[in-house]
Amino acid sequence: MYNFSNEQIERYSRHIVLKEVGGMGQTKLLESKVLLVGAGGLGSPAGLYLAAAGVGTLGILDLDVVDLSNLQRQLLHGTSDIGRPKTESAKETIAEINPDVNVITHSKRLSSENAFEILEQYDVVVDGCDNFPTRYLINDACVMLGKPNVHGSIFQFEGQATIFYPGKGPCYRCLYPVPPPPGMAPSCQEAGVFGVLPGIIGTIQAIEAIKLLLDIGEPLINQLLLFNALTMDFKKMKLRQDAQCPVCGENPTIHELIDYEEFCQMHW
Repeated sequence: MYNFSNEQIERYSRHIVLKEVGGMGQTKLLESKVLLVGAGGLGSPAGLYLAAAGVGTLGILDLDVVDLSNLQRQLLHGTSDIGRPKTESAKETIAEINPDVNVITHSKRLSSENAFEILEQYDVVVDGCDNFPTRYLINDACVMLGKPNVHGSIFQFEGQATIFYPGKGPCYRCLYPVPPPPGMAPSCQEAGVFGVLPGIIGTIQAIEAIKLLLDIGEPLINQLLLFNALTMDFKKMKLRQDAQCPVCGENPTIHELIDYEEFCQMHW
């Protein structure tokens, strides 16, 4: 088991007293590696809580710089960070929360060329991206690598979360074989987003990632959790794997990563 310092025993004491976590579980967390794709609305709360929980290695992938309009919801960043790369700002914030955490920054766009190289370094991928080409890319790469993908998405006052776990349940393509037309899924910039909403969904993503790492509870595999902030309703939908899915089905036809911008444009 991990040789905890006195400071770590105090820091993680509320975890260690939980029988579902304990010293062994905290050791697992400290030895785990999680990749956050996106350091924005969803990645911020997920990153904050994964760091506080003692996940030993956090990868943060984001090409953006901090913008004033981000600060209504992206809590990894502050006013003094405007204009800075989000990966740098996030790394500093996390170091202040928990110096135990090793933050690996990937200040780049995830692409078909680098996805395998980046994702294979991590145990769990937390998808907090905001565009369809990247969601399909993360999905396909996770299926091919056998990595669990903790997915979250938000729109105005509504959010959803699930886990796409290769071999245990459906993938993103089973749920969305093709992307919706652009008018059906406008960006946060176009449609607006309730600032607290990504805090709820991103925190749920952190919970699910930790449950996977510790192998506890009932993770959201084969289930889609839907949340409406205006009514405070949580609903669950059962998901089923599509036997005809071109990536995770019985006879997959996609065996390598493709040009996802082109794939999405074909259906728009």
